[in-house]
Amino acid sequence: MLILARKFKSVVTALFVTIALIQPLSAQSGRLDGLFERLARAGEGEWQAIEEEIWNAWSHSGSAAMDLLLERGRKAMQAEDWEAAIAHFTALVDHAPDFAEGWNARATAYFNAGLYGPALADIARALQLEPRHFGALTGLGVILEETGNGKAALEAYRRALAIHPRKPEIKEAVERLEKELGGTEL
Repeated sequence: MLILARKFKSVVTALFVTIALIQPLSAQSGRLDGLFERLARAGEGEWQAIEEEIWNAWSHSGSAAMDLLLERGRKAMQAEDWEAAIAHFTALVDHAPDFAEGWNARATAYFNAGLYGPALADIARALQLEPRHFGALTGLGVILEETGNGKAALEAYRRALAIHPRKPEIKEAVERLEKELGGTEL
């Protein structure tokens, strides 16, 4: 069992390194670029509204049918029906493979179903399409941390924090892991 756990950590670490080096496949819209610039400079009272605008932009695929699949998958997740959520999100990514939020949403459903391998693969795709996806980076950090890879988790959280410097949960994760790992150096 120990050998299997070490192999899993090695695979997860290799996946993380691969994700860190991936270049985006699609150009980012000017609107998102502006939102991320504003998010980086946002004050304490402003960041939530900007974050919400980013999530809203990420949630629109450009197709009403695909947006409906995303909505149905999210409703299934709210009901904790992971199987239905995965089915909706699978249909979404099958029909809109360049829609980053579809991959991130399915990764979340896979994670909640305890399927970390498929969740990691979907996070990788989401980050390939949208490298600034702080939600996907945070999810990556959670999985890495839960599988015992604190150093890689810290790096994922740091990447998310560089994009979204005001998010309390990300700040807390970085501070906690820095303390646990004995400093800020990797």
